[in-house]
Amino acid sequence: MSARSTTDHGPRTIEAGAPPARYARGWHCLGPAEKFKDGAPHEIEAFGTKLVVFQARDSGALHVLNTFCPHMGGNLAHGTVKGDALACPFHDWRWGGDGKCAGIPYAHRVPPRARTRAWRTLEENRQLFVWHDPQGAPPPEGVTIPRIEGAFSDEWSDWTWHTVRIDGANCREIVDNVVDMAHFFYVHNAFPTYFKNVFEGHVASQYMTSDPRADMTAADTLSAQGRLRSEASYYGPSYMIDHLWTETGGATVETVLVNCHYPVTPDSFVLQYGALVRKLPGMSDDEAAQAAAQAAEGLATGFEEDIAIWRAKTRIDNPLLCDQDGPVYQLRRWYEQFYVDVEDVRPEMTDRFEFEIDTERAVAVWRAEVAANLARRGTGTAAGAGK
Repeated sequence: MSARSTTDHGPRTIEAGAPPARYARGWHCLGPAEKFKDGAPHEIEAFGTKLVVFQARDSGALHVLNTFCPHMGGNLAHGTVKGDALACPFHDWRWGGDGKCAGIPYAHRVPPRARTRAWRTLEENRQLFVWHDPQGAPPPEGVTIPRIEGAFSDEWSDWTWHTVRIDGANCREIVDNVVDMAHFFYVHNAFPTYFKNVFEGHVASQYMTSDPRADMTAADTLSAQGRLRSEASYYGPSYMIDHLWTETGGATVETVLVNCHYPVTPDSFVLQYGALVRKLPGMSDDEAAQAAAQAAEGLATGFEEDIAIWRAKTRIDNPLLCDQDGPVYQLRRWYEQFYVDVEDVRPEMTDRFEFEIDTERAVAVWRAEVAANLARRGTGTAAGAGK
């Protein structure tokens, strides 16, 4: 049993301040680029406003504008793509991807101030990203989305993709998971044996190795197939790439998972996730697609478990931590860089920080718990409780 303090300070008071009113600076993924290339405008609720995504018919480029027409407030998402412009359904004012009015069919001239907001976009990994910065500045040099080579290779499956809106929770809830080793055992039924975090610049990484839990079925745990090694990194505030290697049946299955989100309001966000799987020798396209779907199904199960926690918990700005918890406060300090003006970013938000959790005690406790579960069922011994 853990030692208790000899000084009674009274009960801990949870500080649950309001989430920040501003939204994080950085690249945010709006989803697979292909879904926006159907010739129609698409409305997206994000960053406390509404956006419209459309593909220019002639150039093929994807553009993002503010949804409401500055003329008389028409909803451009209900409009029509005409050439390289988006036409308002109200009076047919045409808006180019640069935000400038490209024409008014019934007018002699376009007013010189006829302009709406055009959002900076990026296509990478066959996904569409939009840049958000409260100060209106472009992305700093080197701040971009890394290319995932498997997304462009015939040696990998196609993307799976899932989208769910989470109401009643701030984006920080999902980012906190980067450092939370213990929740993988108690919420996701994984068995972490190694856990390390590295934060530097705009990147926050998590390195984890986990074993299957012998007291759980394949449907209950992400690592039921065999030992799993994970190298996951957030590139900015909202886009994580997770490289996974799973040992199963004498082979190593390589998977790339993407976990990303964009804010809708200060207390709601859209969570998106998808998977790619490298084809094993002799694996057909259909088999690779099935493997990716299984990986995505495991992701869905894990996120459903997270969502249940987020919807029932309170926001907590002063978490009470023990010596085996991860660097929650250091992660939140890293995360804060995206919510302050660039000139207010402090070195401690971006300086390199490393922290490795000593998993010895946790593994011993968890092995005993798994062994006890197996013993009660009469299906195993302590030898099967963990590798």
